Amino acid sequence: MLFVPANDTMITETLTQIHQSLFDRFGPQHWWPGDTQFEIIVGAILTQNTNWANVEKAITNLKKAGYLTPDKLYRLDISQLAGLIRPAGYYNIKAKRLKSFLSWLFEKYDGRLANLQALGTPELRAELLAVKGVGRKTADSILLYALARPIFVVDAYTARIAVRHGLIDAGADYERLQELFQSNLPEDVQLFNEYHALLVRLGKQFCKPKALCSGCPLEHLPHTVEIQ
Repeated sequence: MLFVPANDTMITETLTQIHQSLFDRFGPQHWWPGDTQFEIIVGAILTQNTNWANVEKAITNLKKAGYLTPDKLYRLDISQLAGLIRPAGYYNIKAKRLKSFLSWLFEKYDGRLANLQALGTPELRAELLAVKGVGRKTADSILLYALARPIFVVDAYTARIAVRHGLIDAGADYERLQELFQSNLPEDVQLFNEYHALLVRLGKQFCKPKALCSGCPLEHLPHTVEIQ
């Protein structure tokens, strides 16, 4: 059975309890790694379908070659770009996605991330989603981690944890899952940043498809592992 909170107040309280319990156990996660806004954006695009260790290798290649700026990457031949990001996997596809993002940035905003500041978050999100190869998680990661917009990033870890703790049904789509967090938590960039990072940490360490409930920081909260 699912332990579904009876009302919005209970949902808010449960989400707050989850965040506090995770923070108490794991501490700050220091997301998203990157020295600049642009590096974070590149990382968000490269991390699709791979692990972060591989992304770091690709970003290191770009740094060593002196190409990790919007202008230099925009002018770089796509075959050279693909070679440099090869460690991230699917390098030909990801090179095209980076180029698509850069084409949008240069054609509409003169290649300057600062020029995005004038756009409202819904408008900017819609434009990012229109860039070929940029999906909802990637767009929201760019918005939250690179551009400091208060939008909650969700993924498979988020869904699994929310379902197991009775916060949402297993069939909920991305928008419903995102709304669960955004409508029941303060609209705060740092909170959304830390919360998502903590959920990823929990999902990797304890709330796996085959749950490891013993020792989990949320073990004391009502939950079920019937739904994987």
